[in-house]
Amino acid sequence: MENDRLNAGKSITIYDIAEEAGVSASTVSRVLNGSASVRKEKKDRIQSIIDKYNFKPNALAKGLSDTATKTIGIIVADVRNPYYSALFVACELAAERAGYSVGLSNSLDKKEREQAQLELLLQQKVDAIIQMGGRVDDLITDDSYSKLVRDVCATTPVIVTGKIDKAPVHRVVIDEAQAMNLVMEHLIGLGHQKIALVGGQMKVASTFYKYQRYEENLKKHGIKINGEYVVNGGYDPDAGYFATNRILALKDRPTAIIAINDFAASGALRSIREHGLRVPEDISVVSFDNTYIADLMSPKLTSIDYNYDKYGQMLIDTAVSVSGGKEVGDLQMVEPKLVIRDSTGKCTQYTLNVAH
Repeated sequence: MENDRLNAGKSITIYDIAEEAGVSASTVSRVLNGSASVRKEKKDRIQSIIDKYNFKPNALAKGLSDTATKTIGIIVADVRNPYYSALFVACELAAERAGYSVGLSNSLDKKEREQAQLELLLQQKVDAIIQMGGRVDDLITDDSYSKLVRDVCATTPVIVTGKIDKAPVHRVVIDEAQAMNLVMEHLIGLGHQKIALVGGQMKVASTFYKYQRYEENLKKHGIKINGEYVVNGGYDPDAGYFATNRILALKDRPTAIIAINDFAASGALRSIREHGLRVPEDISVVSFDNTYIADLMSPKLTSIDYNYDKYGQMLIDTAVSVSGGKEVGDLQMVEPKLVIRDSTGKCTQYTLNVAH
């Protein structure tokens, strides 16, 4: 296969070497730069592939570790979302402690903006790129985007809070399955069996994984799955509001609602109030992200927290280590924690079958 590629006249890149060796592009770069941080067995394997192709890297590709700018580029889906703003601030403070500066770009969840921002950061020769949200949240990565990220990874490490298929990125991700486990255990422990899930989109990996674990927990506890209790839409207050309106219009209403994030939860609470119901006496509400608005809602919102300070530190530590030639695991998990406030309570037996 490799000979076919050479005969076809395709130039060999660091990424090609990395793929054949089963390592990251930054590891190949460390071998090219004579770094002592690569284990001998791995180094010999990479060197044999380099020799096989008589690979001669260009100056930019070879200069991964010796052109440090002490700058990390961060691409965020939308910093106006309190989840992203909290995580960005944590990254900025962690970077400052490490002697680095950060640059912020908002993709506004547009693929074209993300592509342009990646290319710009590459031109600016940042030491590493951290990407939060946007395409790294896609359940299935677009092939053209994968190719762009592979090209970027050939010279600049990329760290993501989700995933990019077919690209040698480093992942620092929330344990979504455990987050949903904590939520379901909490609600079921309070006696709830009619549990709804509102907001989000199934094409987004984190939402899909949460939904999977939601179903698994219902089955585990012998609770019948009701497809009408799952209403998708988006991640903003309106999405939570309209999804909850649909849920509360059901003849057999749930006793608890899981919102996909705090934004959606705020809309869910508005819908519940408009239906003349009380939280948590009539219906419990729990959410994900534990942003500052969870404390501002009335009642205060039970929500899953990710320890943003630690999360941001992990992202920056990974960016600094990988750009400095150190070996770092391809996947690191952020442990979630449930913060219990006033929006969840014991399930009470009541009849709410009459539409308001």
